[in-house]
Amino acid sequence: MPVTHKVPQALPAHVAIIMDGNGRWAEARGQQRADGHRAGLEATRLAVRFLAEQGVRTLTLFAFSSENWGRPREEVEALFELFVSAIEAELPELVERGIALRFIGDRASFPPDLQTRMSEAEQASADNDRMCLVVALGYGGRWDIVQAARRWVADGAPGADAESDFADYLSTAGLPDVDLLIRTGGERRISNFLLWQAAYAELLFIDTFWPDVTADELRQGLTWYASRQRRFGRVRPAEDAREAVRDA
Repeated sequence: MPVTHKVPQALPAHVAIIMDGNGRWAEARGQQRADGHRAGLEATRLAVRFLAEQGVRTLTLFAFSSENWGRPREEVEALFELFVSAIEAELPELVERGIALRFIGDRASFPPDLQTRMSEAEQASADNDRMCLVVALGYGGRWDIVQAARRWVADGAPGADAESDFADYLSTAGLPDVDLLIRTGGERRISNFLLWQAAYAELLFIDTFWPDVTADELRQGLTWYASRQRRFGRVRPAEDAREAVRDA
């Protein structure tokens, strides 16, 4: 059933989510951590549908970080199996909804079948333009900057605008910077996620574990974002400053 909650403008063009709390959600219920990751899939479906219907053009989900390789082997293997099955199960609906799927991260160490499914899904949805759904797998913000710097230097550091041209070498090339970064699960850090791209993102931390996140919480997040005054390091316009003085 479609999600119909409406939110006020302004709407973030790019929302990024650190989907944290799956393992703790499962442990609190006496279940295996892998069960929490499976439960988190429903919250992922809800978030994609809801944000696409609101008009968010880019959604990036942090699914597996470069540091997650240090987790127990059983959990990592279960995650990879879940990724393969999720891609196969969700791709038809993504294509039907006009959502393009894009993966970022160092996929070289992934199982061959997962790498194949990722490439096939990207190709199958490449022409969709309603939303770009970016899934970060084997991703780390420092890795992203380092790999971009190496390729940029190898190409002779081209371009007149170093900052803008360098961004074209990041894994998110062609996508806007993050406007709103949400982290669930109660932690207050960004954990090496989109370090360059989220330089001026609004940061929203939610205590709810990812499997329990609702459309209403996402709506509240968009409403909170719309209330923010984004100055990107600049002072407020003169008329706003004068109003602030009058109201003081």
